[in-house]
Amino acid sequence: MTLLVIAEHDNASLKSATFHTVMAASQISLFADGQVHLLVAGHNAQGAAEAATHIAGIAKVIHADSAAFAHGLAENLAAQVLALAGDYSHIVFAATASGKNVAPRVAALLDVAQISEITRVDALDTFERPIYAGNALATVQSLDRIKVITVRATGFEAAARSGGSALVQPAAAVAGTGGTQFVGRQIARNDRPELTSAKIVVAGGRALGSAEQFSAVMTPLADKLGAAVGASRAAVDAGYAANDWQVGQTGKIVAPQLYIAAGISGAIQHLAGMKDSKVIVAINKDPEAPIFGIADYALEADLFAVVPELAAAL
Repeated sequence: MTLLVIAEHDNASLKSATFHTVMAASQISLFADGQVHLLVAGHNAQGAAEAATHIAGIAKVIHADSAAFAHGLAENLAAQVLALAGDYSHIVFAATASGKNVAPRVAALLDVAQISEITRVDALDTFERPIYAGNALATVQSLDRIKVITVRATGFEAAARSGGSALVQPAAAVAGTGGTQFVGRQIARNDRPELTSAKIVVAGGRALGSAEQFSAVMTPLADKLGAAVGASRAAVDAGYAANDWQVGQTGKIVAPQLYIAAGISGAIQHLAGMKDSKVIVAINKDPEAPIFGIADYALEADLFAVVPELAAAL
């Protein structure tokens, strides 16, 4: 039994979600003493492929290099995965924007059911995954010959970045359908840690009242802590924060060492994205705010007074 993990990378280096996905695949492989292979499909991605050889638990790195993979188009990557799929019992993706774009295409073309966002491995064919915005956990079993799986990164520790000694095997690049072409990309520059991998997240809600106040209150605290900035859906919908800052069921799933939520009531949608954080600090004027129910530290206070005081004291 051999598993294939699809690496996420920027051609030069691997993204953090890949290491958590490798750990999930490694746990699956233990049930049958199997191997884990990693696919690096990119353009001039030798750096990412070389880094992949050092990951603990990887037996082989398959490197497909083509200009078709330069921009991560889902159709092209799906075609490459399908060309290799017959050799594997499990095909494993990270449950990121990229993984969620490619995995359903692969599952549909293989005519199998996708198993989404697993958080625990019970057996070769049995997995735990959250449902109902994380308020319940379902144990699912797949009888498909090839299992297509996405992994919620916060459910697994990261595999060690060193200690492995895998070899790189070149693979012929497979042409995609040609139905899409890359037109352009607008990149938001951000000097802060990536939200999904940050050790500290400072998040604000609709109570901040405006984009100007959001920036004036939350940015100094984030700067002092070296934190990523997050926001509730309500704050994003109101235009106070950028879309890629949204934490929640329809945003990003985070599990930092420290999560500070200021002016966030704690709707189910938001809690689904951050309740696995190691330490949760909630600041809210409403003593009945649902977020107080899961917070490790709850401060009933005016965020406009408390947050600047906290930033000044650090």
